[in-house]
Formats: sequence, structure tokens, C-alpha cells
Amino acid sequence: MLEQEENKELDYKKLKFKCGLEIHQQLNPDNGKLFCNCQSVLRQDEPDFIIERKLHAVAGEEGSVDLAAQYQSLLNKNFIYQGYNDTTCLVELDEEPPHEINEDALKISLQIALLMNMKILPISQIMRKTVIDGSNTSGFQRTALIARDGFIETDEGNFGIKFLYLEEDAARIISREKDRDVYRLDRLGIPLVEVVTSPDIKTPKQCQKVALKIGEILRSCKVKRGIGTIRQDVSVSIGNGQRVEIKGAQDIDLLPVIVEKEIKRQQKEKNVKAEVRNALPNGETEFLRPLPGSARMYPETDLFLLKISRDLINEVKKTLPKLRKEVEEELKEKGLNHEMIKLLFKENAVEDFKEFLEILDSPQLVAKILLVFPKEIASHEKLSDEKINEILNKDVLIEVIEAVKKKKISESQVKEVLEKIAKGEIFENAIKFEKTEVSDIEEKILKIIKEKPGLSANAYMGLVMKEVKNKISGNEAMEIIKKFVR
Repeated sequence: MLEQEENKELDYKKLKFKCGLEIHQQLNPDNGKLFCNCQSVLRQDEPDFIIERKLHAVAGEEGSVDLAAQYQSLLNKNFIYQGYNDTTCLVELDEEPPHEINEDALKISLQIALLMNMKILPISQIMRKTVIDGSNTSGFQRTALIARDGFIETDEGNFGIKFLYLEEDAARIISREKDRDVYRLDRLGIPLVEVVTSPDIKTPKQCQKVALKIGEILRSCKVKRGIGTIRQDVSVSIGNGQRVEIKGAQDIDLLPVIVEKEIKRQQKEKNVKAEVRNALPNGETEFLRPLPGSARMYPETDLFLLKISRDLINEVKKTLPKLRKEVEEELKEKGLNHEMIKLLFKENAVEDFKEFLEILDSPQLVAKILLVFPKEIASHEKLSDEKINEILNKDVLIEVIEAVKKKKISESQVKEVLEKIAKGEIFENAIKFEKTEVSDIEEKILKIIKEKPGLSANAYMGLVMKEVKNKISGNEAMEIIKKFVR
């Protein structure tokens, strides 16, 4: 009976199910962090120095101490921060006031707001959000409300986007112990946006679709890629009860499972507390801390009001990126198949593809030069992806593409040129080939046709390219074949 109860279909409307998302995405501005000029690079080498601190909860703008901050304070932990002489500054150590907000990061956040049909605030107060779990040396995170009241479109209708914040990322956890946590300051201050949806998601599957759509919009802008650069939290409540926020719901495929299991947990517990829980690999959750409230916010006194002019918004509108579906359609029109398009996005190579295509209008060849040939050569030569990308870097690939354009090499010779460079030959030597007389090639092609009469031009093409590989391009071979085949 209990098993039947567990497996029966949930009536989300009857449950008064409410669900919303908070998605945090690191941005990738041209230079600097949000409030200083340090590099946004995660370091793997040993740190140059450490500092040790204790953090204390302080009253927010409303005069009271936030419940979550109070809970963290009672844990009475010491915090160790690791830094580097060349990429850690006094702002990150909370020994110097923040610099002016990173303008490029602000522009990226405005692009995201516009793509989500949001109302941009002309004036915003940069706030301090009390955070004393050790993830920030100052005991607070700087955040600014950029836009509000927007929406995104999905195949299940429109969903509200309540707020968009621009804020600084937290320090990176290295280790946790009973009485102390160790953080690294390389991630602290990297600019990120926080996208907060309205609680109008009606089913766990809708939750997944909304997350995917927001991810598509974010990835169309200048954001960082890879593990840890995007983090999503999901909030769930039923029966007009308390909101529960679930952290670490990263796996997009697991998201509906997490939401459904949380609904069932709340059904069983009845007296549900407002709290933050942590997502586990099996989709279940565990208690993390009390749910923070508005008491943790107070104004940042070291920075002026953030003013966003109409001129700045208009400037951003001129550089508004296209969404993935639009770009996919453009790539299809250029003749690329679904797998090649998918690979371009996976390797984050769409912009390089467009740049290379401006040099040489040959979409298939350009895509192979970017995505296929280097991997095949790496596999053959037993080189790592990092090593082959170092050898066949962007500048080298551009040189090869320009050599094709100037007819120094044929399209069919490109892979061999790249193989030579991968083996250590300099570019000038790699593009040298023995010249083959056209008459010799024509004679070989005519011989193939005479030996196997009656085939189609395309059938002869396969036989010819085996015989004259790397001597002429496919287009050149087809022109000769057509001369002899009627």
C-alpha cells in the first residue's frame, strides 16, 4: 500500500505546488573581477600566502540579525584564506575599498536582462548581503539589482523572471574540517548574475524546461563555461506552506527527480520548516541551514549609486547576441549537419568558426579544421587535447586557412599540413609539396575511367581520390572527371 502511494501520479494543482529557480552564472568580461582588476583565473599551483579570520554576524538594514547568519556564527569556525602575490589584491582581502563596478560585466548583465524582456533599473543601490559561512573575507557579498519583471518563452508558455542581480562570486572551498574551513581567493569577486524566476512553475518537468531556456539565454552571452561556472538552486513549497530552497541542483536531468522527491518529503513531514537543503546524488536532500531573509541586507557604503543610462542601454541593444536556435538555423543554411553544429557549441567554437569563414568561404572545410582534423591527429600521434590545441592553436589554423585561400595548398592537402606541423615542422616547410603536372593527373583519371566504364561521376570520384590523394582537391578532380564522363 505504501509503495502504491509512493508511485502514484502527483496532482500538482491539488497540492498547490509552487516552484521557482535561482540560477547563478559566472560572466566572462574582457578583464578583471567585479570590483577589482585581478584576473578571473582559478589557480592550481600552491598559494603564496594564507590569512586566518573569524567572522561575526551583524545586523542588517532592518536592525535585526539574519537567522541563517546567526546559525553560521554559532558554528564558531576559523577560516583560512589562500592567496597569490600576482593575482590577489587588497580588495579581495577586505583591506581596501572596492573599485568601480566592472563596466564590461555590467553590459553583459544588461544583455541578459534584455533577452529576458526585463525592466532595467535606472538607479540601483549596491548592497551588502551578510554571508558568514567563510566564503567571503569581508563577511558579506556585494550585489546589485539590475532588472526586474521579465519573462522567457518556452514551448509550454511564458514564465516570469522576477529579478536579475549582478554580484561577486564567493571564494572557492578547498577543504572542510570540524573547526576550520580552507578557501582559495582566486574565485572570490568573479562577476556573476543571479536570475530569479517567479514561483509560477507548475510541474517538475516545467522546472527542467525553464532551466534549459535560461541556460540557453545565458550561454548566448559572454559567460564562463565548464564545471562550477553555473549553479542552480530550486525552491519548492506545497499547500501554501513554507518555502524550501535546495542548493546544488546542478544535474539538469536530475532536476525533476529532486523536485518530485522534495514534494513527497514535504507531504510526509507536514510541519515543513523554511530552510536550505542540499541536493544529494540520488535526488534526495539533507538539511544545510535555516532559510536566510531580508535581515541580511544592508547598503554598501564604499560605492556610489549605480546609474544605468538610456544611452548605455541603447549601446547594449546594438550588440545583443542571437540565441542558440537562431545561430543553429544560420549554421544549417551554411550546410553544416546537426552533429557538426552540436560539436561547434560543445567546443565553444561558434565565434571562431564565423571568424574563419570570413577568411575562407568553405563551411565544411573550416568546421573540419576547427573540430575534426586536430582530434584525429591527436589520436594518431597520441597527444593530449591540451597539447594538440597548444601546437595547432588559433594563429596556426588561421595561417593554414589563409594558405588555402591564396592557393598555396589545396583543400585536400590541409590535413597533411596540420599533421606535419603537429610533428614539429615549421609552417613554411609544412606547406611545401611536390608539384604535380595536371596532364599526369588527367592521364591517371582517364585510365581509371577506361578500366571501369559506365560508372557515374560520383562513383569515379571515390576511385580517383584514392589514387591521387593530396595531389588535387575534390573540386578539381570532379572537373576533370566531368570532362571524360558524359
